[in-house]
This record gives sequence, C-alpha cells and structure tokens, in this order.
Amino acid sequence: MKSIIVLSGKGGVGKSSIAASLAVVMSRNSKIVCADCDVDASNLSLLFGLTTDKYVEWRPLSTNQEAVVDKEKCTGCGRCTEFCYFNALELEDGKPRLKKFGCEGCGVCELVCPEKAIKLVNIENAYVGYARSREGFFIASAQLQPGNSGSGKVVFEVKKKAMQIGMDADLMLIDAAAGIGCPVIASVAGADYAVLVIEPTPSGYADMLRALEIVDHFKIKKGIIINKHDLNKRFSEKIESFAKEKNINVLAKIPFDKNFVTAMTCMIPIIEYDKEYEPVFEGIRQKLMASLARG
Repeated sequence: MKSIIVLSGKGGVGKSSIAASLAVVMSRNSKIVCADCDVDASNLSLLFGLTTDKYVEWRPLSTNQEAVVDKEKCTGCGRCTEFCYFNALELEDGKPRLKKFGCEGCGVCELVCPEKAIKLVNIENAYVGYARSREGFFIASAQLQPGNSGSGKVVFEVKKKAMQIGMDADLMLIDAAAGIGCPVIASVAGADYAVLVIEPTPSGYADMLRALEIVDHFKIKKGIIINKHDLNKRFSEKIESFAKEKNINVLAKIPFDKNFVTAMTCMIPIIEYDKEYEPVFEGIRQKLMASLARG
C-alpha cells in the first residue's frame, strides 16, 4: 500500500478541505483508506458528515501513564515534588497531590521515592476508531483527551487502525496536523509522497520551509499546492520561484473561494459542492499517481 500525506506548516491554509476532495477523487480510481492524524483536533471525518455517533468503532485508547500515590506508604518526605520537572506534584496536608493535566508520565517520582509509594499506571488518554464515508471508503480517526499528552503515539495507533481496516486498499491518504510538531513527524514517517498545502503569506512561506525540512529528512517525494493563490500575488510568485529552483512540482494553484467555507458548513468536500473543482483535483490525482508509479 502506498501512502500520501497532506500537510502544511501552519493551520488555516485549507489542508483538510483539500485532503477531503483528494480522497473523493482518488476513491473513484483506487481503493483507498484515509487516516486523520490530526489527533488534537480531528476534523477530516466531519467534512464527510461523520460525527462520532456514526462511527463503526469508537473506543478508549491508552498510550500514556500517570503517577498514582499510595498515601498509606507515603511518609511525606517531598522528594517526588522536589524532583518533578513538570511541577505536577504538590504537597497537600503533608502528602503529594497530583495536579490535573500536570503529569507527563516520565517516572522520575517513582524512581526517587524511597518508600516505593508511587507507581505509574496506564490511563485512557484518547479515543480511536473508524467510520465509512458516503463514498464507501473508511476513515480512521482519533481524538486526544483535552489536556493529555502522547499525540505521537496516538497518531501511530490511527495509522495502525487504517492499515487494519484498509488491508485490501491500494492507497492510504493521511491528513496530518498543522505545524511541524510530534504528531506531524509521526504522520510523515513512512509516507511515499508529501503534498504541502501553502498559502501565499509571509508566515505561510516561512512555515513551508520548516515543513520541507521534515519531508526532506525522511527523503520523501513532494509537491505543493498553493491555496488562495490570488490573495498575495508577490508571495505566490515567490513560492513558485522557490519550487522551480528546488525542482518541486507545483501540483495546483487554487484561488480564494468562499465556497470552501460553505461546503465545510454543509459537511461535504468542495469537489462535491462545486463541480468546477472536478478538473482541478483530477489533475492533482493524475500527477500524484504518475509520480508514485515512477517509484
């Protein structure tokens, strides 16, 4: 199974909207499975009208640990609060109390406790599952619980779930989180092609350069889509010049269009809301498949 990841250096550039329409057009010619790896704010399934109550499966997931204090064994020496780098423990009535959302599960408190009164236990820090879209393909997704950490591990579980439900698929389409953090790195690892969605703004250009560093680190083929290209002609041309200089394929230039917002509020991809985008996304699909075929 080949995998294509759609990412962006920053949020709000239209990445998920473009990923949703790519999924639709690709599903017409290939058997695909989607993985929504933006586990802090998953929304790809929403663009297909899929809320969690419509999921085939939606179950708790444990990828993190948290400290638990045995108050009977604890002598109140305070070593755990002294050594906790994240200040997650504080003394209350002479005994350590764990602050909500504070523990990162590093285990230092367990290590330094002379009475062995602290241990790490697994906690349910996320939900993972999958749904079937109107078009027939599956979308694997997850949601990290507010305030919890471990997004990279949750991304791994989403990709694993996508592999399980798409065992007979030819292609996995991954919608990554915005930025360049841990969940993005976990999403990019192992991909065959990276589609970078960029907006022509100073921050969009700067964040594109950061995202490219990650893609290049993994030695992945890449192409760019300039979304809302007519908002800033100067930066749009700057991005195109950079792409030409670095031999990066410009897959498409998409104009600013409020129909993207309307389609999103209707919970359908833009390609199904406005048929004028059919040739745009079909052109992107053909370029992507040709690149994958070349190996």
